[in-house]
Amino acid sequence: MPSVAQKSIYETNKLAKRLRRQVGEAIADYKMIDEGDKVMVCLSGGKDSYTMLDMLLSLRSHAPIHFDIIAVNLDQKHPGFPEDILPEYLKSLNVPFHIIEQDTYSIVKRVIPEGKTMCGLCSRMRRGILYKTAKTLGVTKIALGHHREDILETFFLNMFHGGRLKAMPPKLKSDNGEHIVIRPLAYCKERDIAAHAEIKAFPIIPCDLCGSQDNLQRQVTKQMLLEWEKKHPGRLDTMFSALKKVSASHLLDPILYDFKGLSHDSIDDGEGDLAFDPDPSLNQSSISNVLKMEQ
Repeated sequence: MPSVAQKSIYETNKLAKRLRRQVGEAIADYKMIDEGDKVMVCLSGGKDSYTMLDMLLSLRSHAPIHFDIIAVNLDQKHPGFPEDILPEYLKSLNVPFHIIEQDTYSIVKRVIPEGKTMCGLCSRMRRGILYKTAKTLGVTKIALGHHREDILETFFLNMFHGGRLKAMPPKLKSDNGEHIVIRPLAYCKERDIAAHAEIKAFPIIPCDLCGSQDNLQRQVTKQMLLEWEKKHPGRLDTMFSALKKVSASHLLDPILYDFKGLSHDSIDDGEGDLAFDPDPSLNQSSISNVLKMEQ
């Protein structure tokens, strides 16, 4: 019978393999990394970015293609920010890195009134600085550490407060067309990332600027999703799967789907007039029997 220590090692390895598989699948599904790419891994010092770097380093050693990695951290001159932690950690891994020193913290604090959320301005400034750095370093891909829950939260935030069905894409081109941004952790669950970070004992650096304020709508949405998952285990899996299976003909966007051009002569798009997709638990004979009973 396996000992407690053996079971712990087994579960640890199982978790790491699951994360590597999910990162590998996301990279393959969206062609995130190509031969010869130079990937800029944006490292904040949080659990997500540490895990992303760890997974990319692991996959690179087994990948059928060659790509380079450079870790980049934006030192926003946050009071109490330990400037030596990330350089020492990256040196221990023998990973090339670049530290950007830009005092965005004092700008955000000066411009945004006390009690107001700071993410909008902070993220815009940070994005501009990272894009400029990427161009200077000659990188071909910019990797961000957003995970499955980040994507779902963004979807509901846009729906509830922006009136749009829009999430956080796994891969996108910057507004100026110069950069490709990728999210290798798109398929990874936050709880798996947190567990992996604890096991690996990453030197986590806390931040009270982005995503940590209590009055953020993102925090409210996060709590909502946690409660849903607690009451209905597996619901987040189902919702995330839905984001990958969109039926444009069953929404109401006239730009996304040509409703005006729909006629008797139109080519069948395969969606038909089904109000709901068939329940996979019912076989065809069961469905036929139900229909006969309703006639």
